Amino acid sequence: MGTVILERRQGVLEIILNRPDILNAANRELITELAEAAAEAENDPGARAVLLRGAGSHFMAGGDIRMFGELCALSSEARREALYEIVDGLHPILLSLRHMGKPVVAAVQGAAAGVGLSLVLAADLALAAENAIFAFGYIHLGTSPDGAATATLPRLVGLKRATELMFLGERFDARQALEWGLINRVVREEALLPEARALAGRLAAGPTAAYARTKALIEASSRQALATQLKREAESFAACAASEDFVEGVRAFLEKRPPSFNGRG
Repeated sequence: MGTVILERRQGVLEIILNRPDILNAANRELITELAEAAAEAENDPGARAVLLRGAGSHFMAGGDIRMFGELCALSSEARREALYEIVDGLHPILLSLRHMGKPVVAAVQGAAAGVGLSLVLAADLALAAENAIFAFGYIHLGTSPDGAATATLPRLVGLKRATELMFLGERFDARQALEWGLINRVVREEALLPEARALAGRLAAGPTAAYARTKALIEASSRQALATQLKREAESFAACAASEDFVEGVRAFLEKRPPSFNGRG
């Protein structure tokens, strides 16, 4: 069994981080397999939504410190090259999660630190168990953040709060993460997986082409002038209106019944 497991459930592709004995910490193998899993999720037409979670009692406690310890034996330049290669390997994962035309839900229990927290921020929606603990602990290793954290965190919590979290590396709980807008819901520990699966299933049954266009608009919003964003919104709305899902949604509303979307846009 690999460091990443894929399970399919009625239109939902579950991506499971599978190194539970060391809190699903990321090593080279997991990064490679997670990149492959994210690409598969992005390109699989049968996967209408994605659920990202960890095996065992934790989501992901950041990078594998034992791997870093082995790299400390290398020369400074060799260590620089090795760490660049490892961190660069994260980039296809983050780009796939943010750009894939389908919703991504993260289900977080236990530790979500470092790049694990970056994966949570990259998801479209995130549910956390009451026992979840978050941290950007990079500063304790004498390094700066990775995993697009310096791009996503300031947008969510503001510049001063993001700087504090990264400079101090202090832990915070699920309620604080909810208050700061890093996650969407806090649920009981035993309810996390059922509720995350229910949410992902709801999204998978929805108008996935419309979700994809909405996600693209949100992603572009911080980089566009208002006039450009307005134009993109109009183009996207019109494209959705040309779809089968739009016709089904309107008819279902008028006929006072639940819609049955097929994701064709």
